[in-house]
Amino acid sequence: MSLELSLVSLLPVIAPVVAAVLVLLLDAAVPQRREPHLVLGAAGLAAGLLGALPGLRLPADDTRSALCLPDGWCAYRADHLTSALQVCALLAALVVLVLAWRDWSAPGPGGGAEGTGRAPVVVALLLAATAGVVAVPAAGDLGSLLVSLELATLPTVALVALVRTTWAAPRRARAVDGAVSLLTTSLVSFGLLALGAALWVAATGSTRFDGVPQVAHSELLVLAAVLLVAGLAFKVSAVPFHAWTPITYAAAPLPVTAYLATVSKVAALGGLVVVIRALGAVDGTTLVAIAVLAGASMTLGNLVALVQQDTVRLLAWSTVAQAGWVLLPLASLSTRAARAAGSYLLVYVAATLLAFVVLAAVVALVGGREATSLETQRGMLRSRPLLALPLGLALLTLAGLPPAVAGVVAKIVALRPVLGDETWWLALVAAVNIALGIAVYLRWLAVLVAPGSRRSPLVPVRVPAGGDSDAPDQMPAAAGDRPDSAAGVRQPRVPARLWVLVGLLSAVLVLGSIAPIGIV
Repeated sequence: MSLELSLVSLLPVIAPVVAAVLVLLLDAAVPQRREPHLVLGAAGLAAGLLGALPGLRLPADDTRSALCLPDGWCAYRADHLTSALQVCALLAALVVLVLAWRDWSAPGPGGGAEGTGRAPVVVALLLAATAGVVAVPAAGDLGSLLVSLELATLPTVALVALVRTTWAAPRRARAVDGAVSLLTTSLVSFGLLALGAALWVAATGSTRFDGVPQVAHSELLVLAAVLLVAGLAFKVSAVPFHAWTPITYAAAPLPVTAYLATVSKVAALGGLVVVIRALGAVDGTTLVAIAVLAGASMTLGNLVALVQQDTVRLLAWSTVAQAGWVLLPLASLSTRAARAAGSYLLVYVAATLLAFVVLAAVVALVGGREATSLETQRGMLRSRPLLALPLGLALLTLAGLPPAVAGVVAKIVALRPVLGDETWWLALVAAVNIALGIAVYLRWLAVLVAPGSRRSPLVPVRVPAGGDSDAPDQMPAAAGDRPDSAAGVRQPRVPARLWVLVGLLSAVLVLGSIAPIGIV
């Protein structure tokens, strides 16, 4: 039996994997170096991105296939939607790598090398997880799906736990707690997936996703589909599989939290699309299960986000609510449901990444745990308008309010399959949550535009004449304590790479608002 490999089609998956192996080999050859590993990791993600871009030009019914058997079945199949999800994941992973560049290349205690050898390890883990994310939406059978999902999940557990040695002991302990929470939930999720896969094979007699044949006991196939959807709901942070989200997001390093909130969601949606497409005419029970997950996720996420005082935890619960919107179109029989969910996910990823990049800039300016609190950002529109305006754009996009037209279109695109299918109860739940979501993000916006204190840590410090412009940046001792300008101390600056990311992501959202694409 011959196997057609088609390595060119597999490049989006192969490139990050090869880069991860080369990073580890480079670390063995050139130990205690950091920057080369980061450059090599970025090159691997860029190569995968170049391999996925041709798929965006595919016709509606065409695919890029690999690992094909003579009978025509392929273990890897990427159509236009799959390629769009792969491009989204690789771009988001590249943004996270740039976002964490200085953190992952920073020295350890006393200015020496990190005792954990953190830089090469975290880059290899990031590349491996991204390879799994990219492989999930192209999976052609149950085996490929399960292996890809675990490859996308397990490295992120290590990323959450593998923190810098300069962190305080309590903060490192919280990171371990977050990693354990993520690992525990992922194991339960994999158990559901494995059970669903076993029932799928028992019902169909095959592991392939190439059309479900007529089965004698259709209820067994329905149960298998519901279990598979429940297992995938973990990665998308849908209720009631969301418990790990606020714990892990608050405990992990900020770049890892950004990765979990964006890149990992691509794997979740990709897996759901694969399962739903394989079912063909989806049974009503599966649709009801997805609808309940969507309605419960957006409602609980918005209600809890309304009372959060920390912006990272607010974004964690926002992720739960946005998971409901990603699932919403999949609760219909529309042929455009998967594309609508993909379109919403792309807009959500861009807006969420922009919010996390701005938060990283605030952390660079303020430092400490108080940097992510809402109170620290009070009056930021006056003190730091170049950061407040992009953050406001991201929040308006997530809320679905003009002038962020991309967010408005995304909400409409997500609602259209449900309205077309006349699932009125779910449409009513979505309408209520539009109002709740607006309240969540307007609350944050109100803090940004409110009058701020002159002693706010975000107020720029005036450097006295004759001050040493080349002196190293120093941080205030506490959130409310301003440096003494007479002593020539000035506030830390936002790194140039963060300004570049803010500009690029803002441009993406602005262009999406000027010329919204709608359906990918």
